[in-house]
Amino acid sequence: MAFLADALDRVKPSATIAVAQKARELQAQGRDVIGLGAGEPDFDTPDNIKNAAIDAIRRGETKYTPVSGIMPLREAIAKKFKRENNLDYTPAQTIVGTGGKQVLFNAFMATLNPGDEVVIPTPYWVSYPEMVAICGGTPVFAQTGIESGFKLTAEALERAITPRTKWFLFNSPSNPSGAAYTREELKALTDVLMRHPHVWVLTDDMYEHLVYGDFTFTTPAEVEPALYERTLTVNGVSKAYAMTGWRIGYAAGPLALIKAMDMIQGQQTSGACSVAQWAAVEALNGPQDFIHANKAVFQGRRDLVVSMLNQARGIKCPSPEGAFYVYPSCEALIGKTTKSGKTLQSDQDFVTELLEQEGVAVVHGAPFGSSPNFRISYATSETLLEEACARIQRFCASLD
Repeated sequence: MAFLADALDRVKPSATIAVAQKARELQAQGRDVIGLGAGEPDFDTPDNIKNAAIDAIRRGETKYTPVSGIMPLREAIAKKFKRENNLDYTPAQTIVGTGGKQVLFNAFMATLNPGDEVVIPTPYWVSYPEMVAICGGTPVFAQTGIESGFKLTAEALERAITPRTKWFLFNSPSNPSGAAYTREELKALTDVLMRHPHVWVLTDDMYEHLVYGDFTFTTPAEVEPALYERTLTVNGVSKAYAMTGWRIGYAAGPLALIKAMDMIQGQQTSGACSVAQWAAVEALNGPQDFIHANKAVFQGRRDLVVSMLNQARGIKCPSPEGAFYVYPSCEALIGKTTKSGKTLQSDQDFVTELLEQEGVAVVHGAPFGSSPNFRISYATSETLLEEACARIQRFCASLD
């Protein structure tokens, strides 16, 4: 359609949203479908956070807010970075957006010129390359593989950097793989970045609190303080605090970058929802003990899913360090034939036939930049996960 912007030709719709929508449509038609596509905790927002929002409404905190966020929240964000990441930021170096996605988008909008490159490790969250493309940049993919647990090596990062690289976009724990980097693994990457002073670091720490066992989370500017002046550290309350619908993300970084992002947001959405911001103040400043309880539940689910998937014929599933996803390989099943006579030629065929035959909705690997794989979100009950994995085992066993 000639009326639409050329930029739309560079963008694909979100595969994760499409899968979730397809599952809802089939359920509405009466199909027995287990949806494992959405990256959303099934826990409810804690009561103290909900009560903080209610109190804010009763106080009349329902007006426009400053573009970069209310000062109590920006102060809470600065305290969080100091308390949990040993990073010193003033409230003026922070910004609040309508979800982490807007914060990322505004950072790219504020910095990318045509031809600027953004290095993105594979597999990646489906929105990363699309946001870069919309903002006029060029995504450059640094490949990882299942043999390394989907973690980027220093050598692969070095190969991906060129004189046109503007950003290195880093996500640990990762969506979709759940891979999380130890301090030593991260130091190997920051050593590369220190050799390329023109490259800035955009780190998406949204799953920071969802790491398992004795794993210790670290973030790039914490591991290499010399990167502080060229790092934007992004986070939010959606995952750890079960606040996806509240739509609050935030970041901290160099003051000039924050001011540029503020200017863009001022012409875009202005300040995020006032009530949600007051809820986020309580999330960051209030009790944190429920995070550990929820994390223990997620770890049990991870162990269940990994065990059952590795018992499925032709499936190979690493055990990730964090987030609430697994990213198994279905490579051994490509070329097999379903009961209906369909030959599986791709991971998209695999997930399409799995949904049709067994009513399990997962996301195929191609939109994440790594195939043949598929992503499962285990942010649902163990009962449903056990049933879903049993169906996957049955589907795989039925292939000729």
